[in-house]
Amino acid sequence: MSKKDTLSAVDVRAMTDDQLSDKVAELKKEQFNLRFQQATGQMENTARFGKIRRDVARIRTVQNERKLQQEQGS
Repeated sequence: MSKKDTLSAVDVRAMTDDQLSDKVAELKKEQFNLRFQQATGQMENTARFGKIRRDVARIRTVQNERKLQQEQGS
């Protein structure tokens, strides 16, 4: 993993809606794989769980903000 393995809010806001959806799917897949690693005792970086959860929450927040803006603009 790189030193900076979380997404910043600026990075998330720069992404398109499709990119955000793809990133959530990617993070969910990684989270699933981490659960298997933990179950088999192969997990090395337990802090990654929390970072993934926060990244997903950050992305979903931006998606929700955009949805609300579209509804208000209509």
